[in-house]
Formats: sequence, C-alpha cells, structure tokens
Amino acid sequence: MAFSEIQKNLLKEVAGLEAVPNGAYNIRSNGSLGGRNTTANIDIITKTDKPGIDIIIKKSDKRERVDIPVIITETGIKDLVYNDFYIEDGADVLIVAGCGIHTVDHGDSSHDGIHSFHVGKNAKVLYYEKHYGGGDGNGKRTLNPTTVIEIDEGGSLTMETAQIKGVDSSIRNTQATLQAGATLIIHEKIMTHGEQYAETNFNVQLNGEDSTVHMVSRAVAKDNSVQKFNSVVDGNCKCSGRTECDAIVMDNAKVLALPGLNANNVDASLVHEAAIGKIAGEQLIKLMTLGLTEKQAEEQIINGFLK
Repeated sequence: MAFSEIQKNLLKEVAGLEAVPNGAYNIRSNGSLGGRNTTANIDIITKTDKPGIDIIIKKSDKRERVDIPVIITETGIKDLVYNDFYIEDGADVLIVAGCGIHTVDHGDSSHDGIHSFHVGKNAKVLYYEKHYGGGDGNGKRTLNPTTVIEIDEGGSLTMETAQIKGVDSSIRNTQATLQAGATLIIHEKIMTHGEQYAETNFNVQLNGEDSTVHMVSRAVAKDNSVQKFNSVVDGNCKCSGRTECDAIVMDNAKVLALPGLNANNVDASLVHEAAIGKIAGEQLIKLMTLGLTEKQAEEQIINGFLK
C-alpha cells in the first residue's frame, strides 16, 4: 500500500501516523478502501447495505489500538460513511479516527461520517477524532460528523475531538444514552478563522441511576468566523451532569452558546458553566514584557487555552 506525500501528511495530521500501523486499522481514501488489517481481538467488516464498516471489539481486548482515518485529496468528493462500533462487555479499547481534506483547485470536497457506538457493560472506550483541512485550493472543505452513543451499565466512553485548522464548514451532532453507572466524558477543541462556520450539538439522556456526563468545549473564533454551541442534558433519574463552554472571540467573529439542562428527577444534579470573551489585556502585556510581539503573545495564549 503506497500513499503520496500529501496523503502521508494528512494521516500524520489526523491520526499521528508516520507509517502504516502494525495493529488493526481501516484507512479510507477518496471514498474507497485504502488499506485494512485486523487482529485477534479487533475485527473490521465491510457493510453490505451501505458504505461503511462494522468494528467489533472483543471482550478479550485490553487497550489495543484501532485506527480508522479518512483522507480526501481529490476534488468533488462527497463522501458518506456509516461506521458501527460494537464493544463487547468488559473490553478496553483505544480508537483513533479523524478526517483530513486537501484541496488544490476551486472544487469542493466533503465527508459526512455517521459513527454509532454500542458500548457493553463495564467496557471502556477512549476515542480520538481530529478534523483537518489543508492545501491552497479555494474549494470548500466540509466535515459533518454525527455520533450516536449507547453506553450500557458501568461502561464508559471518553471522546477527545479537535478541529483547529482549514475546515470551512462543520456541523457536529452527538447523541448519547447512558444506563446505570455509565460515564461519558467529552472534550472538544475548535478554532475557526476567515469565514468559517462551526456548530456543535450535544444531546445526552441520563437514563440510568448514577450515570454521569461531563462535556467541555473550548473554542477560539477569529476574523469573521461564526461558532455555535448547543447542548441539552436530560437528567431522568439520580444522576449527574456538567457542561462547560469557554470561548475566546477575536476580530469580528461571533460565538453563540445555548446550554440546556432538564432535571426530570428530584435527584438529578446538573450544572453548566460558560465564559465567552476576548483575550485579557493584562495577559498580552505580561507576555509582551517578556519580549514577544502582540501577535506572538496572542498565539501563546491561544495555544495554552486549547491544550
């Protein structure tokens, strides 16, 4: 399996891959299979009714890694894929996803990924997803991920997502249902510039006693870009939920945060925190006294904020 230098760069950006991994992986390139490998504990099966794959994580798995990156380097690609993850009871897995789009002319390219997670009892999932756009083309790079999560009793899923460069438009929809003792942790980082648009929609149903969700969104909006953060947490039993939205607004950018907490049970404990504003002047001054220019100081503050 041979990849071009552009494809190699995309794989490095979205999945940290310097070479084809040794373990389980499924690489999707320009709308088709670019390479695949399975292991004794992780099986990957092509769907027969629609584009996509089934990833089966067996209960004997103990923190193996599976890579499922998507890369697009051709103009006019409108990729749609359905990936289902079946994590058996007691399994423990690291999943590294992400999508990179590189454009070189005026044509648009897009990827819509619909990921469904079926997390078994007492299973653990750590999931990384990064979106990246590159190239000097003027065509739009669009990424619209949809994530549907079902976590059984005692299971947990931690999701780390990042979109910090080159994506012109993105709408991220995440829906989750948690049973007794289940845990969902989501950390997202988003940076937009130019005329870019990014929207995040969370909807979490806490249905099982002692289920927990903690969502943190950190965003930086520059130039004329627009970001929206919508979150709804329904506490339907004795449970706990916390959402945090922190954003830095620069230039003529706009950020809209709409948190929703619905305590449908007297023992539901739900909290939301939000902070949106510009970079504090004293922070800039402090760094500039150390010899940094204003632009360098801004970059330092933003990098620290998005860590």
